[in-house]
Amino acid sequence: MGRLFLVDLEGKSYCCRHCKTDIALCDDVVSKSFQSRHGKAYLFSKVGGFLCVDRANVYAGKKEDRMMMTGLHTVVDIYCVKCGSDVGWRYEFAFEKNQKYKEGKSVLERYKVWGPDGNNYWIAQEDEAGESDSDD
Repeated sequence: MGRLFLVDLEGKSYCCRHCKTDIALCDDVVSKSFQSRHGKAYLFSKVGGFLCVDRANVYAGKKEDRMMMTGLHTVVDIYCVKCGSDVGWRYEFAFEKNQKYKEGKSVLERYKVWGPDGNNYWIAQEDEAGESDSDD
C-alpha cells in the first residue's frame, strides 16, 4: 500500500468522527437544515477543501441512482481517506429541475463527523425544520 497523504485544512473544520481527519471547512456549509435517513445533515459547497474531482482527505464510491425524499438523484458516497468511514454523499446529477442546485455539492451526516467545536453531534442540538433528503 502507498503512503497516505492527508491535507490539513486551514480554518475551522468538520472532521471524521472515527479518526479526526479534516473533511470540510465551516466556510463551505451551504445549509444546516438537511435531513438524512439517520438524522440531521449539512450541505457543503465542497468537501475536502477543493472543487476538483479528487478531493483531499475523502474518496468517492461508485455512482448510483438513489430515490430520495426530494426525488431521484445520481450520487456517490464519500469516505474518509484515512479510516474508510462513510461520511456522507455527493450529488452528481439531479433529475428534478428544482433540485439542480445540489449538483456537485456534498452532504455530511452530523452523527458521522466532529464539529469545529469538538462536538460529535450524537445528540440533536437544534430544532431546525428543513429539507429532507433521506433515502426512501
